[in-house]
Amino acid sequence: MPRFLSARPDPQLITLPWDKPLEDWPTDNLVALPRGISRHVVRFVRVGKEIYAFKEVVEHLARHEYEMLRDLNRLATPSVEPFGVVTERYDPDGEVLDSVLITKHLQFSLPYRSLFNRGVRQDTVNRLVDAMVVLLARLHLVGFLWGDVSLSNTLFRRDAGSFAAYLVDAETGELHEELTDGQREHDLSIARTNLFGEFLDVEAGGLLDESLDPQTLVETIESRYRELWAELTEVEEFDGSEMHRIEGRVRRLNALGFDVAELDITTDFAGSTVRIQPKVVDAGHHTRRLLRLTGLDVEENQARRLLNDLDYFRAQTDQQNADEAIVAHQWLQQRFEPVLAAIPSDLRGKLEPAQIYHEVLDHRWFESERAGHEISMPDATKSYVRTVLRNLPDEQVEVPDSDELGRLENPYDPSQGFADGEQDKPYDPWEDDPAAETEADVQPGFLDIEALRRRSAERQKQA
Repeated sequence: MPRFLSARPDPQLITLPWDKPLEDWPTDNLVALPRGISRHVVRFVRVGKEIYAFKEVVEHLARHEYEMLRDLNRLATPSVEPFGVVTERYDPDGEVLDSVLITKHLQFSLPYRSLFNRGVRQDTVNRLVDAMVVLLARLHLVGFLWGDVSLSNTLFRRDAGSFAAYLVDAETGELHEELTDGQREHDLSIARTNLFGEFLDVEAGGLLDESLDPQTLVETIESRYRELWAELTEVEEFDGSEMHRIEGRVRRLNALGFDVAELDITTDFAGSTVRIQPKVVDAGHHTRRLLRLTGLDVEENQARRLLNDLDYFRAQTDQQNADEAIVAHQWLQQRFEPVLAAIPSDLRGKLEPAQIYHEVLDHRWFESERAGHEISMPDATKSYVRTVLRNLPDEQVEVPDSDELGRLENPYDPSQGFADGEQDKPYDPWEDDPAAETEADVQPGFLDIEALRRRSAERQKQA
């Protein structure tokens, strides 16, 4: 009888044919699911209503990866969920068999090769690249040294117009209190080698768009990682008269896919120099936090924006050490409610209150950038009402289909309008999902796709 190591053991696992090598298991125990390339034997197995991924590996590596994945899950880092390790396996002749690491199958996930199986759109590759960058940065933030960065060790799930990347192989990983620059550079060096080879492999199979060059993709991943890491960790210092730069830092972090939980803000003795360092948090609890602090029940993205403004208000009023609930009450009285009170009664039906406040903040930021100094909220509100809100139609009850709306040229700046010139879409297991047809197909334009298309067209003419 093999030995099972699991925090929540499943009795149905005992009946499986553990006395056979995993590659020899009968097909009635297996589930046909797409999987990536692995140096080990990997199979998907249905046990009752659950589907697990089984990986055959030597015992000390199986135990190490199991503990690494448990730690990553406790740290709320995107990774597959470990279920257990099976050791002390023997075949009928008494020969020792390798141990098996068991992880839960990540539903609706696919390895990168499945994305390229029948061709894939350029912007899908861009989003895959961005998801990989975010995953690596998040792992490094918690002190995880991956040691084997590759697309093959990553799973991807569709995430409302983007991709979410999950670590699936922690066999070579190490968890530290904090990574040194040298350790991060070590992971980047491994990433350059592995990712370049994987993109070359896809290109050799004729599955990579001609306008996407493997070397350019790898360089983009590295540069995007460095940009993201700098935004997440670097301390920014500026003069006290440039407080609007705090909101600019928050906006850049939001555009990079991270939400700001709070800002670590310090000033010198004279109060003339401000130093800020952001603290980031995953999306998902902003609505609950805002409701607890203010009683405002709004949508998640609206809550995130209002909480960012609350943090900005705390810094502006020098109340970093004050009770959060007290500051939130002051913010309601001095910021949120005055803006809504300044909206003429005949215009209040155009947008919801939280949306109006969000747009006033946007308007104020743009006006401050244009003027080169901070614009007050009352002035920004008056300007917004006069130049924006009064010209808006009343908010529609019925929202047009996404096909009618089209795709935004830049999801972070709707004023740029919608993209045109859409090309025919090749098959994609997610893009053609009927359930996803109503989602807004927007994504960050981190790569200059139009420039790549022009370059590809020029090459074809020269040929």
